[in-house]
Amino acid sequence: MRKILSWGTPDVPHLDRASRAEPHKGQILELLVQCKGNLVRVHEELLAQGVSLSYPALTAFCRRHSIGHEPPRPAGHYDFGPGQEMQHDTSPHRAKIAGAEQRIETASLVLCYSRMLFFQCYPIFNRFHCKVFLTDALSYLGAAAAVCMIDNTHLVVASGTGHDMVPAPEMAAFADRFGFVFRAHNKGDANRSARVERPFRFIEGNFLAGRSFTDFDDLNRQAVAFCDKVNAKTRRHLHGSARDLFAAERQLLRPLPAYVPEVYALHHRIVDIEGYVNLDRHRYSVPYALIGRQLELRESKDRVDAYQGPRLVASHRKLVGRTPARLSLPEHRPPRGQARPRTIPEEQELLQAEDRVREYAMALKNHSVGRGTLALRRLVALYREYPKDAVGKAVATALEYRLFDLDRVERLILRTIAKDYFVLPGRGGTDDDDE
Repeated sequence: MRKILSWGTPDVPHLDRASRAEPHKGQILELLVQCKGNLVRVHEELLAQGVSLSYPALTAFCRRHSIGHEPPRPAGHYDFGPGQEMQHDTSPHRAKIAGAEQRIETASLVLCYSRMLFFQCYPIFNRFHCKVFLTDALSYLGAAAAVCMIDNTHLVVASGTGHDMVPAPEMAAFADRFGFVFRAHNKGDANRSARVERPFRFIEGNFLAGRSFTDFDDLNRQAVAFCDKVNAKTRRHLHGSARDLFAAERQLLRPLPAYVPEVYALHHRIVDIEGYVNLDRHRYSVPYALIGRQLELRESKDRVDAYQGPRLVASHRKLVGRTPARLSLPEHRPPRGQARPRTIPEEQELLQAEDRVREYAMALKNHSVGRGTLALRRLVALYREYPKDAVGKAVATALEYRLFDLDRVERLILRTIAKDYFVLPGRGGTDDDDE
């Protein structure tokens, strides 16, 4: 103490003391390459070579001289004004659903200024689910920010990365409907999307931890309630709640359109031999009379509708989950004990047609392989499309010459139509007809 007081200054003197590892710096660098950067192995080799050096002294020397690791880089800081930006991203998690733990995809949207949070969970996440989620998120907020920042996901991006990103036309049209634009951050710049990245750990550690759900609908209902609770909670670094900041931000957000159309995706499926159509590994029943037909499936958030042309033939609630399931309606199955119809609906229609068409249909069925279903359906299409009299004359000629090639029969019909309906002057018509 007397020595320190004799210095007469409060400054701490600089200790000019060499490290014990300094004489062995070259040896440490050589061993670091041989041991592939493992300082524990470097220390063991130094001890084996007779160097008296503790492991903390070795690590301190390496940190001081930036050996074996790079110094930490300071994180960036981003300031966002009200209504300027929102961020969207997804992250895989695991949740207990229907008594079994399974993988889920969590999609999240955060307003950068107010920190308003909305998230939902899905068994898979594709472009259809992306549009469904963003529609639900913007409906929950009641408005949209000017920019939606994303990573370089293929669900939105058509080409390019970062500032050169070009969104897919489908997603660009979706964003234009709600009045915002998609932008992507540069690769490796994870801090740029920190507003949406940080809540994923909070969701995993606070929402999913210790909870079990009956199905995905139950999970997402609880997720909305959790968002309401979190957004209303006071946060010290915000000096208020997200709801309080959102009240000030709301005036600068883009209002939603007067009508928000339902998001849907179209699929084409052929009805299998059991009378079902397959969508996302789930099977939905349709009327058994449509077996072998191609139907158009309209998939929305909650329903799957099957159409045959413009006619709605089946409607089901949508099955959500990774485990394949089957949904059947009683009216889609034939009554028990009822015999299988011996004729198809097309054949019944032909049997009620005029004599020439009926006789040709029976001869065509006998000539065809099997039940002649495809041939009869083609004949019905011709019978419905062209004038009945022209079809009758053509099939009478075809029956006379035992002609069962329906392409040639169609040419006969067109030739008959040309003679009977499109008679030009000087081509077999009289002067009275010309007048």
